[in-house]
Amino acid sequence: MPTGKVYLVGAGPGDPGLLTLKGKRCLEEADVIIYDYLVDIRLLDYVRPEATLLYAGKRGGGRAVPQQTIHELMREHAANGKVVARLKGGDPLLFGRGGEEAEELVAASIPFEIVPGVSSATAVPAYAGIPLTHRDHASAVAIVSGHKEIWDTAPHLNWATLAGVGGTLVFLMGTRQLQNNMRRLTEFGLPAETPVALIRWGTKADQEVLTGTVGRIAGLAAAQSFEPPAVIVVGDVVRLRDRLQWFESKPLFGKRIAITRPRIQASGFADLLEQYGAEVFRFPLIETVPPESSAALDAALDGLADYDWLVFTSVNGVRYFFERLRARRRDIRSLGNIRIAAIGPETARSIQARHLRVDATPHEYQAEALIEVLKAEKARRILLPRAAEARAILPQELRAAGAQVDEIAIYRTIRPQGRDETLRDMLRAGQIDLLTFTSSSTVRNFMACLSGEDSAALLGQAQIGCIGPITAATAQEYGLTVAVQPSAYTIPAFVEAIVAYFRTEHNTIG
Repeated sequence: MPTGKVYLVGAGPGDPGLLTLKGKRCLEEADVIIYDYLVDIRLLDYVRPEATLLYAGKRGGGRAVPQQTIHELMREHAANGKVVARLKGGDPLLFGRGGEEAEELVAASIPFEIVPGVSSATAVPAYAGIPLTHRDHASAVAIVSGHKEIWDTAPHLNWATLAGVGGTLVFLMGTRQLQNNMRRLTEFGLPAETPVALIRWGTKADQEVLTGTVGRIAGLAAAQSFEPPAVIVVGDVVRLRDRLQWFESKPLFGKRIAITRPRIQASGFADLLEQYGAEVFRFPLIETVPPESSAALDAALDGLADYDWLVFTSVNGVRYFFERLRARRRDIRSLGNIRIAAIGPETARSIQARHLRVDATPHEYQAEALIEVLKAEKARRILLPRAAEARAILPQELRAAGAQVDEIAIYRTIRPQGRDETLRDMLRAGQIDLLTFTSSSTVRNFMACLSGEDSAALLGQAQIGCIGPITAATAQEYGLTVAVQPSAYTIPAFVEAIVAYFRTEHNTIG
């Protein structure tokens, strides 16, 4: 069996947007992922479903997977021909023991690559509005491990030099030794009035910043039970935070939002929410799959000239229709003079991306409004390719109006497996502020994944958001209270409604 390979990948400091493109490619390629405690679980969305996930968490003061065990796991899986991604928080070579792991791989003659990551030493202060260097404040930076075992046993750590660096000091893993570290700095001449910032969970929704001085920060941290993980910044640059903080001023900062729409459609929604500062978790509760047979659609494609209207009610319908058209070795020329209707702007954009014009879109993006549009257009022979589980009202009403409607199920929606327990765990822990639904199917599948739990108790303080009235009605049928619903049934409008809701909530609390 050929030897595999190990990628030592830096996961960055927390915000998954800070993962490098090469790091993402390695995760997509890997057969086995060995990941640490500080790795954001959202990065695992890039992993193939069939890949093996191995948690090797090391939390300060708690149980840890022995380093030797991690070495053995890398060697074992690579020796069996697997591609291994050793996913480490921050940068693998900056206090991450990546050098030791690389040495083990060299000794075992296992090929490896080191994929640098964005270090918490630089990114976390940046997210707190603290530049490590500034022409008026600091021209030098020292990055120090704050572990007790390091400064007690490492003769190369010169505290007199650190205290006199004349710039910025960044301590990683030093929260538990904060008092000792600050005391040593003052003992070696650093003024007790020097500004300090403690940044906990930097770059994430629960980022918390505590500022003080070298002389007082340990007492402030103890009084507020300021726990790890935190990055400690010492120096005059901390004074700039009041003017430069940007991350915490975003309207959705501190909010964790769960998206339940299909994985292939979730990116645009997540991107918009993240631009407003939200921390987004993807829990796809529906997945689309082709029908068991394409015979009905094939027959319709052979008779496209007989239809005067082609009606799409979802982006998925557009995708599956044109994928099948292409599989039949045909293209948009087969559509001839057929007119095209779309239920809403997202569906319309998907059609337009295929260089086709949309002839009709209702002002209200639901089946009832589309019916009126098609009646006004005097549609007579309609091809309606859509989900097997779609509501019956559209073809029923059009047939009642005298149209001939060929309704063809070109895809099915199923409930994906594998992440139900993670979603339930986060809800139980109060780690979700808003649970969003973009279709009735997502609501039904959410209720199915509750496994008999009381929905109100599980949701706790988490609010419910629905993209439109049909989805909201389904949620209400299950006894859920809908807090957020946009007036226009689009993802951009949904995001704006979410921002407005949390702004109003904040102003009410304030």
